[in-house]
Amino acid sequence: MSRRASLPGASELFRITSSPALDLPPQAPAPAEPAEKAKPAGTGRTEQLARSAAPHGSGRTKHDAKITVYVSGDELVAMEQARLTLRAKHELVVDRGRLVREAVAVLLADFDQNGEESVLVQRLRVVGSDGGETEG
Repeated sequence: MSRRASLPGASELFRITSSPALDLPPQAPAPAEPAEKAKPAGTGRTEQLARSAAPHGSGRTKHDAKITVYVSGDELVAMEQARLTLRAKHELVVDRGRLVREAVAVLLADFDQNGEESVLVQRLRVVGSDGGETEG
């Protein structure tokens, strides 16, 4: 007597069986989402218009570009606290990547709209090129 278990073959495991679901008439497939249009490569005003047209972060989609950003421990804790507050008080479950993409989208939209008076310009004026406070 063989010690090997007798197992069914693949054709037996994956055979079609009758079921009420199989007896239903076939349904038309759901319409496919329109393919996202590729953005033309450009600089300056074209990029500003593209950012203005999409004022929100890209959300949870497959991204084709990646950057690495280093943050301090305090900045990471603040980001986690914001993420947890969004979840607890606003019922918004977001990951850190989505939080950062939304923050960047808001900052760039403000920059496009307000230019010289934007939060980005004002904050960068306070901080010197080496990241330290400017004197004066």
